[in-house]
Amino acid sequence: MSERLLVQRIGLIGLMNLLTNLGGIILLPILTKNISAGDYGIWAQVNVTVGLISILILLGLPQSMVRFMAAAKGRGEIQESFYSILLTVAVAGAMVSIILYFFSDTLAALLFDNNLAVTRVLPLIVFLESINAILFNFFRASQHIKLYSLFSLMSMYLSIVLAYYFVSSGQGILGAVIGLLLSKAAICLVMLLLVLARIGFKLPNFKKIGEFLSFGLPLIPSGLSDWVVNSSDRYVISIFLGTASVGYYSPGYLLGNIITMFITPVACILPVVLSQHYDENNLKRVETILNHSLRYFFALALPSVFGLTLLSWPLLSLLSTQEIADKGYIITPFVAVGMLFFGVASILTNIILLVKKTKYSAIIWIVAAALNLVLTILLVPRLDILGAALATLIAFVFVLASTAYYAMGLFPVRVDGRFFLKCLIASLAMSMVILLWHPQGLLEIAGSIVICAAVYFLALWLLKGIDRDEICHIKNMFIIK
Repeated sequence: MSERLLVQRIGLIGLMNLLTNLGGIILLPILTKNISAGDYGIWAQVNVTVGLISILILLGLPQSMVRFMAAAKGRGEIQESFYSILLTVAVAGAMVSIILYFFSDTLAALLFDNNLAVTRVLPLIVFLESINAILFNFFRASQHIKLYSLFSLMSMYLSIVLAYYFVSSGQGILGAVIGLLLSKAAICLVMLLLVLARIGFKLPNFKKIGEFLSFGLPLIPSGLSDWVVNSSDRYVISIFLGTASVGYYSPGYLLGNIITMFITPVACILPVVLSQHYDENNLKRVETILNHSLRYFFALALPSVFGLTLLSWPLLSLLSTQEIADKGYIITPFVAVGMLFFGVASILTNIILLVKKTKYSAIIWIVAAALNLVLTILLVPRLDILGAALATLIAFVFVLASTAYYAMGLFPVRVDGRFFLKCLIASLAMSMVILLWHPQGLLEIAGSIVICAAVYFLALWLLKGIDRDEICHIKNMFIIK
């Protein structure tokens, strides 16, 4: 893959992820202004629970698909790899979903404020989410990035439309959850039909499933630990403070989590591209791509951390209720900085995956999860929801430090400290606009974002942080092939 095509695909995924995150922002006022904070807390619990259970069902096989299917030769090999993975996940998903249904009463009492109706819809969402994860990763592994992006957007905005319809019809939180279920079912059907049209169907003999599982299963602890660091705080908050506090916490977390939209494009494309170059022993190319990825992520994520921190309260006031804004705005800066660290660690993790030392990644995330969970349990009763945000930040500091230590030992990568310092100076210059303006309302906030972006890139250019070649790379992102 040429560098220009790589940049274009990262740009396409970046645009998709921007629109997806925008969808999450659009959904926030639809829910918070029509249901109670407690019901919004249930909505957050549904999403984090789906994330947790699907990690177990998937058995690390999406990562195996990306790592091995990208190098598959011929239609038959692709069919064998895809359908052996899909059917394995389908069987696991059906079994887990049945168990969830039988324990729905217990789950409702423990996590969902005794809302049994929502809990009984949950198993179907979990099953469809697992199947969709495999279908999404088929398009990713086969490098059909336009289709991957299209279906990601369709999934988000269809769920928004359906949630709006059901909530505005007076169906409340149950209606929102049913809308989520229907959107996942529709996208699943369309993607499955398209895959069948592209590669046909062949009953697999599962001859490679052992190899796929041996690669993917060690990643389950990493995935579970990642969930603990990113999502378990909702459970702890719910147990100690109630679902209403989850409703106060989640919107601030959502804003801080916007930083991940800059890492998702790189994290989506890098494993496929780097695997090809590494297997061809083109190590210089691997190093170049990693260096550029770190620069692009930091250049976009760092000013966003400053902007989200300073605009957290006015944004939450605009998008939710005054009560949520007053109680949740302090969460955003902690989460945003944590996601900055997470993004850098995600890029460096590719080194660990390339050399197939996945146990290192598993150890890092297991320790981070334990650290986060213990700190959350200790801090939430003392600091309220701020304790959960602080625990998350500390966990991500550990993840970055540990990942950098292991990754650099396996494959040294040159880090451009001068460039990062220039980004920091430009971000500080940009922040002065918000501090002097104090924007309020939609138009002022939108205007301040545009002006801040212009000030940041102008400052970065004056500091010689970007040159003509990098401007060319940015232009290439918008010329999609």
